[in-house]
Amino acid sequence: MTERSTLFRAARLAPWAVPVALTALAAVVRLAGIGGPATLLFDETYYVKDAWTLWNLGYEGTWGDDPNPAFEAGDVDGYSAEGSFVAHPPLGKWIIGVGMALFGTGPVGWRIATAVVGTLLVPLLFLVAKRLTGSPALATAAGALLAVDPLAVAMSRVALLDTQLAFLVLLAFWFALLDRPGMVRRIRAGAAGDPVAGPTIWARPWILAAGVTLGLASAVKWSGLYALAALGIGIVIADAIDRRRAGVTRWAEAAIGRQGPASFLLLVPPALVAYLVSWTGWLVTSGGYDRDSSSNPLAALWNYHRAVLTFHQGVTSEHTYASPAIEWIPMLNPTLMQRTAEADGSVGLMAALPNPVMWWGGMLAIAWLVVRLVRALITRAPVSGSDGFVLMGIAGTFAPWLLLPDRTMFTFYAITVLPFAILAVVVVAQHLGRPAKPVLLDDPTLEEIQAEQERVAAAAGVRRTAVAVVLAAFLAVGLFFLPFGTGWVEPELLYRAHLWLPTWFL
Repeated sequence: MTERSTLFRAARLAPWAVPVALTALAAVVRLAGIGGPATLLFDETYYVKDAWTLWNLGYEGTWGDDPNPAFEAGDVDGYSAEGSFVAHPPLGKWIIGVGMALFGTGPVGWRIATAVVGTLLVPLLFLVAKRLTGSPALATAAGALLAVDPLAVAMSRVALLDTQLAFLVLLAFWFALLDRPGMVRRIRAGAAGDPVAGPTIWARPWILAAGVTLGLASAVKWSGLYALAALGIGIVIADAIDRRRAGVTRWAEAAIGRQGPASFLLLVPPALVAYLVSWTGWLVTSGGYDRDSSSNPLAALWNYHRAVLTFHQGVTSEHTYASPAIEWIPMLNPTLMQRTAEADGSVGLMAALPNPVMWWGGMLAIAWLVVRLVRALITRAPVSGSDGFVLMGIAGTFAPWLLLPDRTMFTFYAITVLPFAILAVVVVAQHLGRPAKPVLLDDPTLEEIQAEQERVAAAAGVRRTAVAVVLAAFLAVGLFFLPFGTGWVEPELLYRAHLWLPTWFL
């Protein structure tokens, strides 16, 4: 191989070096020691056993009284064929079950599938951030922040459903992002032939893929429907903006009445089909809960869904770690997954607590983006596409929970919000790092123009340096809090140095 071809090959591989390195880092902190503790943690008590019966029965079976000790000891046959009422659709548990089928029924088997999904969430965020900002450096920052975030790490090391949900939601939003360039080009081309309404575009495979993906997200947890609604509304708004920029006269009416129905059919029916496919095991067997409520399998499934909806409407029970969504902003009551106390005072703790400074910075960044959006709407200034994308993600993952203050919630639900909070940070970082417009007097001299350009460039350099320092500090704090994601045992003094709020884990 010649030197020229070697350099060419290295140049082709170089763009992949950073996401591969981030993925490797994410894998190490998520997979190392995943077999401990060998006990069912928090809600693993539900999802792991449900996953195993799904794999064996095609539906969730029932277990006897206090089955956990036997299950943890390796006796995984203590279930019956009687269908069990469960509150969540089956796909997330099928994913957990794949790990158990491949790696055995011990803790490695029941956790590894979630760990793999959580690892893949990191390069996915890198790709989304790079597409959104056009900056490899900011994409690297986003991926690194997620790779070591204690909430993301903890939720990858326990067999719950929310990491799968977070991955599928972000994947669907990435597909919608990939749809944008082609859609803009075709609207501009079509507007030349029909300047009143513009074209109706059906060939949108990325939106079809987003619909399927959000159907799968809803098949993990019904909260995926919030993301489906937010993305659908966002697609219509983006289409209206694109038509207006292309000079279409009736841009709003066309986006809603012409392209809107087409976008709906590309997004929602595929989501419904994907969701129904996830219930195949329940539909083709006869033992699932409520399966005998009708001779028509789809009618029986509808009856089951009505029962589940009634259950979710009444989830208001007290819990030590219950935390309404408004409390997620300061992270007042993080969910404790595991606690280990040694005789010498050392403590190991795994909790649903994100990197606090990154999270608080993300909340401020989201608020700043909302202000920018409102100001743009009032002044009729152009709306930033990156701002709109992030806020659309927040609308689909966080805002709905704020509207349900009486429902019992936990901070681990925020894993779906976390990627969009990180995106808010890097998008705001990009805004802050851009040069300001030069301020010049009337009829300036050449020297005055050069001086103002130098001042603007210097100020931009200072801002970019400050942004880099802040992002580096965010990353350092994430590393400092990493033990709360992994459960590593640390000396009592160091453990207490992590207790920044009086409500945290005392």
